[in-house]
Amino acid sequence: MAQYTCKLVKREEVAEGTMAFHFEKPRGFQFKPGQSADLTLVNPPETDGEGNIRTFSIVSPPYEDDLVFATRMRNTAFKRVLRAAPLGTEVGLDGPMGSFTLHRNLTKPGVFLAGGIGITPYVSILRQAAREEHAYRLYLFYSNRRPEDAAFMDVLREIATVRPGIRFIPTMTNMTKSHLKWTGETGHINPDMLRKYLQTLEGPIYYVAGPPGMVTALREMLPGAGVDEDDIRSEEFGGY
Repeated sequence: MAQYTCKLVKREEVAEGTMAFHFEKPRGFQFKPGQSADLTLVNPPETDGEGNIRTFSIVSPPYEDDLVFATRMRNTAFKRVLRAAPLGTEVGLDGPMGSFTLHRNLTKPGVFLAGGIGITPYVSILRQAAREEHAYRLYLFYSNRRPEDAAFMDVLREIATVRPGIRFIPTMTNMTKSHLKWTGETGHINPDMLRKYLQTLEGPIYYVAGPPGMVTALREMLPGAGVDEDDIRSEEFGGY
């Protein structure tokens, strides 16, 4: 795993309480969609017991010039420093790492199950798949409490619009706390919701990413619905 430095070039709010940070991609840095990297703050003005290093999935696809990472903005020293850092600030970059990447068998559909900030690896995977126009059939089920909490919704809707083989199914679990109108799915991801959009639950490769509790629940639910455990891949996002 190589070590690099990269400069912060942009920050933006992509959902309530969630920010995306854009960095210049270092020369020679190559990765696969779905992989992650470690960001290290260099001589930060403050620190705490959680330290100066965080692992983030890479949101941007490999063909872009920037590296984009997104995170929920908890009140930690790392997040406070990152939020306030002047553009041009350099951070350490270690990576890429991880095997949460798209399978190669084009005949097997991919079913992506995401909760909250667990959407990040899928944005990279789907943007790259859309650009390369593979013959994959891909389904993204994206669960949030409210539309206000859901990052990258416009990007994901656009991908599903321009690529017929990609289906986007967002669902909200707590619309009583939302001020926005919602006409899509509601409730947690469950077998009935999956069967509504999939021809069969047996056969696809399933990817699960989100808070640890959600990942555990879905990994238990899927085999009970007839999914082969060998067809399930997962990644947890705890404390981000």
